[in-house]
Amino acid sequence: MEKGLRHKVTNTMAEKPVLYYFNGRGRMESIRWLLGAAGIEFEEVYLEKREQYEQLIKEGRLMFGQVPLVEMDGMNLTQTHPILSYIAAKYNLYGKDPKERYEIDRYADGTIDLMGLGLAYPFLDDAGKEKQKGLIKERATNKYFPVYETALKDKDYLVGNKFSWADIQLMEAILMVEEFHSDILSCFPQLQAFKERTKKMPTIAKFLLPGSPKKPFPDDKYVATVKAVLKM
Repeated sequence: MEKGLRHKVTNTMAEKPVLYYFNGRGRMESIRWLLGAAGIEFEEVYLEKREQYEQLIKEGRLMFGQVPLVEMDGMNLTQTHPILSYIAAKYNLYGKDPKERYEIDRYADGTIDLMGLGLAYPFLDDAGKEKQKGLIKERATNKYFPVYETALKDKDYLVGNKFSWADIQLMEAILMVEEFHSDILSCFPQLQAFKERTKKMPTIAKFLLPGSPKKPFPDDKYVATVKAVLKM
């Protein structure tokens, strides 16, 4: 990491979280979503060269040698799920007690599993991509979305009828799957209603605007950069 860039970001924007990742979705996108939904502004440092990644490792900032990395509250936060749970707890998006936190974790893990299929898609060959699209539809339709459809039958939000990290993850997952299958919600009226409600929330609406930190569908440049930096 060019230390001048790092010092410039952390010294001038000390009150804001700083995200270290590639200029694309990947595992950082859910973190961007969560911060955006909480109304928290953040800075980003994009990894574009192998040397930047190696410098983070040399500095001891990556516990297991993996990104994403979030510089926040004087800490180097690593590993996606712990980062998400920390942010959710900090900004009151993690339930009121251990039981609700368990439920939020359980729903969030389901959406993380589903979105993992989308994360892998850009790195597959043409045949693999076609197969992956079918798998995304099958898993969303038969395994994951029915669970959320049932959970939302008599309430607006998944846990405690209060907006939480689980709802944010679900919204992200819905939009991801719709990029592959635009009519995926045709058999899920509760999810359709949930999507419409959620996208009208001020912080979510802002995050969905053009020019926001929300990243577009991964392109060839993103894939090439990730492969080069991580030596894939």
